[in-house]
Parts: sequence; structure tokens; C-alpha cells
Amino acid sequence: MGKAASLCLISAAYLVAIGVAGAWLAWGTSTGQLWLATLIADVLATLVVFAFSRGFRNSSFYDAYWSVIPPLLLAYWWMQSTPHVDTTRCVLVAVVVGLWAVRLTANWAWGFPGLHHEDWRYQTLRQRAGRGEFAADLVGIHLIPTLQVFAGMVPVYVAVTRPERGLVWLSVVAFVIGIAAVLLELVADTQLQRFVRDQPPGTAMDRGVWGWSRHPNYFGELSFWFACALFGVAAAPAQAWWMFFGVLTMLAMFLGASIPMMEDRSLQRRPEYQDVIDRVPRLFPRPPRRIAN
Repeated sequence: MGKAASLCLISAAYLVAIGVAGAWLAWGTSTGQLWLATLIADVLATLVVFAFSRGFRNSSFYDAYWSVIPPLLLAYWWMQSTPHVDTTRCVLVAVVVGLWAVRLTANWAWGFPGLHHEDWRYQTLRQRAGRGEFAADLVGIHLIPTLQVFAGMVPVYVAVTRPERGLVWLSVVAFVIGIAAVLLELVADTQLQRFVRDQPPGTAMDRGVWGWSRHPNYFGELSFWFACALFGVAAAPAQAWWMFFGVLTMLAMFLGASIPMMEDRSLQRRPEYQDVIDRVPRLFPRPPRRIAN
């Protein structure tokens, strides 16, 4: 299946998923809690995407769900909030989430070749699961990321539903960090795309921001979710102790799964990548270490 047809099919799957979620929110059993109702709707939409993934035997149906759903959650929460919610804070967080979603979704669409291709990480996870590949697909590839993203968005829920002005200065700080995170991801992806285009296969990337972190795109993603947490703290400072749970789940995923898988693959395909590991920090940026000759 070609790229255009694949993108249309995935878009149709998302429209069905969003329709199911919307139907639940409109006519489903009342939960009495806005956040719980949207969590159930999010899970139902994920199950629809999972059904498409299984039907077409390609879990990359889920790829863009990560970035498509958060702005929809934010918009729905804002619409359902009290009329006294702080508009300035809502606009700031909406701009950050909106820019992040557009950039990440556009980057995925630009690089996605079509449904004849599936992310190698999904294939690896299912193969490792053996007979449990169905559960690994449903839980590991679809449901857990959905729950992680929702956890990261809970501070945004607080930010757009609390009527108190909170800490205005912290909302500004969160905005600056969020915009910087999106720009870092944009720069990292652009530099990597140019490198892949211009360099022969098997060459290890250690230029630009990739010379300061082996995974600057993941650091940018982590920084975005940190900014979302700060927006929540700005709205409800007394509840700051739990606002960073989503960030911690993202960090655990990057350090425990995503980065190890990426680095094992790079070591297999790029002989000089060990030199990059010796010089460049794994996630948090710093100047590269000099290796004595």
C-alpha cells in the first residue's frame, strides 16, 4: 500500500476512534469525574486503533496516536471547564501542546513510508513475547503508551480546569521550556534527516545537538512533558508532589526500553557507534567527552 493511501487509512481509523470516544463522552455512563470520563474515552479509542492494527497486521497504526490525542483532550477539558478558568494559562499551555502535536505528527507523516512498513520495535516486542504476542501488542504497544500520555496530560487537565490564577510566573517559565523543547526536537529531527540523506549507511550521528546527547529528541520530548507538569504546578502549587508522575513514567520508558533498544540496534548496524557512546552522554546534554589517543 502506498504512502498516500496508508495515511488516508490511518486517518480514517483515527476518525472512527475519535467518534467512538466522542460517543462515550456524549452518551456513556456518567462517571461524575471529567478526567475519568476522558480516560475511558481515550482507552476506547485506543482499542479501536488496536483493532485496525490487528486487522491490517501492522501496529504502526498507533504511531501518530501519541501526538494526535493530547490537543483533543486539552480542547475538550477547556470547553468543559468553568467560565472562571485563567484564560492566559490556558492559552499558553494550548500553544505549547498544539505546536508539539503539529511538529511531531508532521515529522511522523513525512518519514512514514506506508503500511508496507512497520516500526521495527513493535516487531521486536512481539517476537520477544512469543505466544504472548497478542497481549504484548495490546498492552505494551497500545495501552501502556496511551496511559503514559494520559498521565503526562493530567497536569494539563489541572491547568485548564482550575479557576485560580495560581503562579503566573511559573506558567511563563513552563511556556518557555515547552517552546524550547519543541524547537530542540525540531532541530534534532532536521539534523538527523539531513545526516541520513547525505551520509553513507552505517555512519554514526554525532553532529550538532547529537554531539551533546545521543538522544536529543528524547530529551526534547521529556522536556515537553516537564513543561506540562509545570503548568499543572502553576495552577495548583499545593499539589506539586504528584504533578511529575507522568514525566517519571516517560523517563522510565526512555531509559528502560526505548534507548536500550535503539542503542543495541545502532551497535549492530554502525560499528563506530561505540565511540559515540564513549564520548557523548546518553540523554541529558553536556559537552562531549574527549577521548585520549
